[in-house]
Amino acid sequence: MPEPTDETQKRFIAILNKKVEPGRLFNVLGHLASGLSAQLSPEDEACFVDYRDADGELHPSLSHYPFIVLRANNSNQIRKARQEAQARGIKFTDFTHTMVEGGSVAQQQITSNTAEAELEYYGICLFGDTLELGEFTKKFSLYK
Repeated sequence: MPEPTDETQKRFIAILNKKVEPGRLFNVLGHLASGLSAQLSPEDEACFVDYRDADGELHPSLSHYPFIVLRANNSNQIRKARQEAQARGIKFTDFTHTMVEGGSVAQQQITSNTAEAELEYYGICLFGDTLELGEFTKKFSLYK
């Protein structure tokens, strides 16, 4: 595997809706991170590295690039970030209120029966060039 590029060049950014309770947001973040990782190919240059501790124990597959978690005030802010990502061809995944109850088959049915304008966004996760992502995510603050 080639040497990773400078870790400031790319990043993962998750934007989470502060109106959603924290326990649910942890679940949302897990879905977002795994879903976005599944979309990435070698051409995307996502880079995962292994760490070894002093005892030789392996700590595998951690992102070489930063993973930043930001806070949105509401669903509409996430919707706008999603629209911007789509317009720029940035890879992303999102999570809405229709993806909560029942299993994935029921959730897909509920989502397919809900107009986009009616979706309440709980979060979005993006991967791309640090500077380009910053152009439309800088208005969000760090999730604390």
